[in-house]
Amino acid sequence: MTVLGRLLSRRPRRDAATEFPYTFTVRRGLRVPMDDGVELVADLYQPVGVVEPPLPTIVVRSPYGRHGSLTHAPALVRAGFTVLVQSCRGTGGSGGSFRPQLDEERDGIATHRWVRRQQWCAGTVATYGESYLGYTQWAVAGRMCRDDPGNAPDALCLNVTMADFGPITWTNGAFSLEGSLGWSRRMDLRGLRGALVRAWLARRPDRKLAAAFDVLPLSGGDTAVAGHPISWYQDWLAHEKLTDDYWTRQSHTASVPDVTAPVYMATGWYDIFLPWQLRNYAQLAAAGRPPRLTIGPWGHSSAQSPFLPESIAFLREHFAGAPTTRPAPVRAFLTGAEQWHDLPAWPPPGTVAQRWHLHPSGLLDPAVPGAGSTRYTYDPDRPTPALGGPGMGPSPGPVDNSAHERRADVAVFRSPPLAHALVLAGEPTAHVRFRSTAASADVFVRICDVHPDGRSMSVCDGIRRFGGVGTAATDPQPDEDGFVELEVPLWPAFHRFAAGHRVAVQVSSGAHPRYARNPGTGEPAATAAKTVRAEQEISHGGDHPSRIDLPVWT
Repeated sequence: MTVLGRLLSRRPRRDAATEFPYTFTVRRGLRVPMDDGVELVADLYQPVGVVEPPLPTIVVRSPYGRHGSLTHAPALVRAGFTVLVQSCRGTGGSGGSFRPQLDEERDGIATHRWVRRQQWCAGTVATYGESYLGYTQWAVAGRMCRDDPGNAPDALCLNVTMADFGPITWTNGAFSLEGSLGWSRRMDLRGLRGALVRAWLARRPDRKLAAAFDVLPLSGGDTAVAGHPISWYQDWLAHEKLTDDYWTRQSHTASVPDVTAPVYMATGWYDIFLPWQLRNYAQLAAAGRPPRLTIGPWGHSSAQSPFLPESIAFLREHFAGAPTTRPAPVRAFLTGAEQWHDLPAWPPPGTVAQRWHLHPSGLLDPAVPGAGSTRYTYDPDRPTPALGGPGMGPSPGPVDNSAHERRADVAVFRSPPLAHALVLAGEPTAHVRFRSTAASADVFVRICDVHPDGRSMSVCDGIRRFGGVGTAATDPQPDEDGFVELEVPLWPAFHRFAAGHRVAVQVSSGAHPRYARNPGTGEPAATAAKTVRAEQEISHGGDHPSRIDLPVWT
């Protein structure tokens, strides 16, 4: 055993594996050959002694290094699993060049076939990991279950992830600047020599990154923060259309229904991947293989997430005959009530759509309004700021929007105080009849819970761009008055509005830097440098008055 392996095996056991007795060895620097001759580096964790009944070998593929704090390999091996942790191509000492998403299918398939040939392989194989480590699982699971079932994973454990990173990069036509440039910055820092240098930089406020969010054109943001172009960031900006081959060849959404192995998923109401992860859940449910699902009150990274202990329990149930730990397939946290609910499915049965209209008086109400409109001015040189919302930090959550709602570039519509509690359970959808003096505009919609004391706490939100390069094929045609009816899907939510609270809906034209500001010219996002001040108008009359459809659990 290596020195590090001995230290890890003696570390105080504060995780889900503490009830298991296994010590372990670590073999570092295994070379795994890919089909093109490139070798990827991996570490092999093996429990000491005989594990009865046998548990699967777990494969973890990561671009972030092979350390146990993210891969959870020490905890998994202490629970009796053999664990192979591999660095993705071009990272952590592995050969080749790192091209996010593009090589994970072929490298993952080659790795799984190699693992099955090794004498230390237990005979069954599971996959494990979160975020990009979850994407590497989707990259192989569907295709292998369909075309190579003998080498396919026998179970998947997926946390805060999705099968296609295109839609999170270009969310309904809007570029996810904070996440895309922030992630590129962190990956670029990993290329610096010395872990201490990287750790020191990671702890400091990243003023360069904050300044780079304001750079136009967007293609200059990576140079502003890193001092040089970052290849994949430039690729993302250059491909606004998700129908481009660049995105379609790295999307694995179509193969999700082909996954026949059991799946456990965990995510959070404030995670950046939440809508798409729940759509992947729905794909498997429609195919007759609904995953086990946990949704909690956290964001992309949280120590509160039970992903590790629940994954261990899930795998032991399937492969060791352990009794189930769950009374129902879905466990979801109801925000606003601060309660966990065990449910048969997501969304829960009994959810119905309620239509609430935006009135010119600022009222939100089921009644249909008369004629009228609401106007505001959007200035991309002073963009409407992001406030709360899904995030990658350790503690995202509801944020008070009361001051934000007093901005002149935010239109707000509020219901009367509720006579009875109202529970959202699903994905709200706004239908906004909208026109702009600019060639391109964004419509950003947020739902808030207005408390009797005046706090307006964020619940969920969503954005939709029209008039841009990436949306041209799907944009609705304007009517004779120049209005378009835009459908804006919001983040899924499970939230209780208490009696006496009010439901608020905001409509604005951005959330910078979470989403890059829309300069208004309709030019390609990568190169647009000029900005256009826009007069925006929401229509409340006509055959299709602006509204929001709320999925209400009764």
